[in-house]
Amino acid sequence: MKWPERWLGSGTGLWLASPWRRAIVAALAGALPMLAFPAPSWWWFAYVALVPWILLARSAPTGRRAAYDGWLGGLGFMLAVHHWLLPSLNVFTVVIAALLGALWAPWGWLVRRFLGGVPSAGRVGAALLVLPSGWLMVELVRSWQGLGGPWGLLGSSQWQVEPALRLASVGGVWLLSFLVVAVNVAVAVLVAVRESRMPAVAGLVATAAATSATWVWSPRPDVTGQVRIAVVQPGVIGGANSAEARFSREEALTRTLAGQDPDLVVWGESSVGFDLANRPDLANRLAALSRLTDADIMVNVDAHRSDHPGIYKSSVLVGPQGPTGDRYDKMRLVPFGEYVPARSLLGWATSVGKAAGEDRRRGTEQVVMNAGHGLRVGPLICFETAFPDMSRHLAQDGAEVLLAQSSTSTFQHSWAPEQHASLAALRAAETGRPMVHATLTGVSAVYGPGGERIGSWLGTDASTAAVYDVPLARGVTPYVRFGDWPVHAALLILAALCATEGFRAFRPRRTAPEPLVPPARTAHESPARHGR
Repeated sequence: MKWPERWLGSGTGLWLASPWRRAIVAALAGALPMLAFPAPSWWWFAYVALVPWILLARSAPTGRRAAYDGWLGGLGFMLAVHHWLLPSLNVFTVVIAALLGALWAPWGWLVRRFLGGVPSAGRVGAALLVLPSGWLMVELVRSWQGLGGPWGLLGSSQWQVEPALRLASVGGVWLLSFLVVAVNVAVAVLVAVRESRMPAVAGLVATAAATSATWVWSPRPDVTGQVRIAVVQPGVIGGANSAEARFSREEALTRTLAGQDPDLVVWGESSVGFDLANRPDLANRLAALSRLTDADIMVNVDAHRSDHPGIYKSSVLVGPQGPTGDRYDKMRLVPFGEYVPARSLLGWATSVGKAAGEDRRRGTEQVVMNAGHGLRVGPLICFETAFPDMSRHLAQDGAEVLLAQSSTSTFQHSWAPEQHASLAALRAAETGRPMVHATLTGVSAVYGPGGERIGSWLGTDASTAAVYDVPLARGVTPYVRFGDWPVHAALLILAALCATEGFRAFRPRRTAPEPLVPPARTAHESPARHGR
């Protein structure tokens, strides 16, 4: 029996000999981790979700086939995690998933390289470092804003697990991804290779010990007080005059906050569809609301600016006298949703889906605002909450509260709103700063400085205003201080691998000495004399 059949079985091995069947299985195996994310949110499933994919790649008859398994599994993963984009981008969603799925091709090859056959203890130990490092490189590359950003990082599935949030304060979501992949690798070895179970168990024990030590050592946020922050969520409002109707609804909801003593009121993304410089009537109405509630109001303007060409999405702070002058223009735009990359080549995407008809303009720098009552806030807009470096920089710049203004109304009846809301828990835990996630149509959520949920979510069926008592914390988390060190460690591991492989490939090989041939003998046991 060939070694792949040891765990597949001879019938299964023959069935997977078909390239098309194997391709389908690879895509389905890659899609499994989707269940660890909201809405199912089976966080525990993340620790075994990669096992079928790993087992398939290690059974590949060739390295090229393992690379195909990695690619097709990546396609399945990207399509599953972003399936809610299908109504907007249609077939273009599959094209993007196929292109980004190719990032996993080297990872599939590495799986076979280290886990194929009956791996030795040394190969298993190396796999527990190399395969998570390779996965992190995939996440790092696809986290580039131009490729869609870091949506669906494997570690973000652990957003509601308190020990995992503690680890995020040490190494960010990157550390969580590394550990989750390492556990999957060890479980795959336990399932598939009886001879290598001891090093796999040793790897699990070492991972558990290191994780527990980090959990005990990692500092907890030092809570110093609290502020009252109100979230205004108007709900779905459509129609030809939706911008005016939405503003009126938000205005009415904000009036209900009078007497509740909020320190800040936050509206969602695109909550104001007009440039306030061109609509002094709206600016005056906002100022009146600020005086009524005795709090500044953070709105989000999505409109052509009067002082700059083009459309900007901007967080704008309004006080009792009107706009305070504090403004943050969104820096990282959603590909196709807010701009079309290489529009001259890919502009056809607007004809097959809901891609942006006109590109938004980018801001140039992050901003920390003084929101009154001595509160310093750092705004983020929409999917910028998926980027751990942005919230980290705001914490470094002195933000006491992170504010996210978002709108997922296009994806109202999908898993996207809950996935988006869950990201704020990780950003809070990473930075040790509370985070408020305010949306137009839900899900709105608030998290404390340790990533713990504050109060209840405002679901996609809610049209309301809610006030949250948000704890403040001081101190600097290891992640804010040291940054993306798990990524740097992964780079070093892969660099060491490349150096080792290169040395093996180019080192001179010793040639065995020619064996000494004894002289031929005659029948009388005397040496033969050649030439006679």
